[in-house]
Amino acid sequence: MLSLFGGAGNTSFLSDAVFEKPRQKVVRISKLNILREQPMSDVGKTVTRYELYDAVYQKVGLSRTESSAFVELVLEEIKDSIARGETVKLSSFGTFTVRKKGQRMGRNPKTGAEVPISPRRVVVFKASAIMKQQINGDRPLQKKPSKGKALPADKTGSTEM
Repeated sequence: MLSLFGGAGNTSFLSDAVFEKPRQKVVRISKLNILREQPMSDVGKTVTRYELYDAVYQKVGLSRTESSAFVELVLEEIKDSIARGETVKLSSFGTFTVRKKGQRMGRNPKTGAEVPISPRRVVVFKASAIMKQQINGDRPLQKKPSKGKALPADKTGSTEM
């Protein structure tokens, strides 16, 4: 595993972002602070691994190295479980499942020629009811009526009037 904050001297590297540690107590982050200072809309915001590391660091109190190792461990376990075909269910968050897709015929959009698409496995995520409520502003979820079945007129199940 690559060490996140292992660098020589006062510089550490995380992908292409350089963290500078000035002699003051405040830590300046060259590229990331520019993005954080500007208010961003809720739509289109992407949470990065670094932001997950930082959230664990701030809220749990682990060191930055321990926080990054912890987040990586959790993500690796989820990834390995999904790769084995297991369902990963995270309470109040959602469920990751692997769905097997069979072979089918597709069409090359450029030439119009029919091309067989090989069978494959895909990852599907289904958000929990709690997550859906949180996303939709805590308004109650509406259940869809089942197709082809008449709803009862009263609570007893009777449709007679």
